[in-house]
Amino acid sequence: MVSYLYYDGEVIGSQDKLVTADNRGLRYGDGLFETIKVIDGRIVLADLHFNRLFSGLALLQFDIPALFKPHYLSEAIIQLCKKNKVEKAARVRLTVIRGNGGLYDPEDHRPHLIIQAWPIQEQVLHFNGQGLVIDLYPEARKSCDALSNLKSNNYLPYVMAALYAKQYRLNDCLLLNTHDRICDATIANICWVHSNTIFTPPLSEGCVSGVMRQYLLEEVVESDHWSGMVEQVLTVDELLQAEEVFLTNAQYGIRWVSSFRDKTYGHRTSSLLYDRYVRQLNE
Repeated sequence: MVSYLYYDGEVIGSQDKLVTADNRGLRYGDGLFETIKVIDGRIVLADLHFNRLFSGLALLQFDIPALFKPHYLSEAIIQLCKKNKVEKAARVRLTVIRGNGGLYDPEDHRPHLIIQAWPIQEQVLHFNGQGLVIDLYPEARKSCDALSNLKSNNYLPYVMAALYAKQYRLNDCLLLNTHDRICDATIANICWVHSNTIFTPPLSEGCVSGVMRQYLLEEVVESDHWSGMVEQVLTVDELLQAEEVFLTNAQYGIRWVSSFRDKTYGHRTSSLLYDRYVRQLNE
């Protein structure tokens, strides 16, 4: 099937060349991206995605044109999904890069926009029946600074952690920060359950500011099954003492972890959370 992408106001063939060797996104990873789910022509958690994107663009000192607004981005996303015939269920990647120039002398600070859209695999729309097997990536540490929470095109620690996971036949890898505490996974935030409470590391630990993470923090309230969801730092020892572990991102929602090293986990809480807060997003 012929596929298309959106680039700076035009829908073009997905194989068309977009940038030159002078592009700062290519040279330095100078930009941001969002991975978005579209269901029946509706952008799932659109406000959270666009709030994160525009906060990141402000931090990176992009000059935002007057028309570069959430409504403009939403229309471009839906237009591309229709063109690619994936508006019923699509995975969309929205990438913003700064453009050409050297490290100290960019041509300008305008955002250049790339949008891609693909069909979603059926398994993404359901709670995972088989738990994930995870471990630590030992070769890198994430910093805990103003840039750590961005969904940045400078993604090298996660790239290498994903390669490590594939090499050792793992479903995912966790990354440590410079304090040797767990911050997140290659494409997801981490949560754990202990003593009837759901925990996730705070953004000060260097994790990406995940959309599903933020959605759950805002929506999860005390119930008969849990006392609530709070932020707390996570060490390896605490992960080994957890009763449940699960990963969150905007595409899958919640995926439960069955094992970390020699520790095994169940999925009672994560499956209930999925049914109560995530399933409705796919309908």
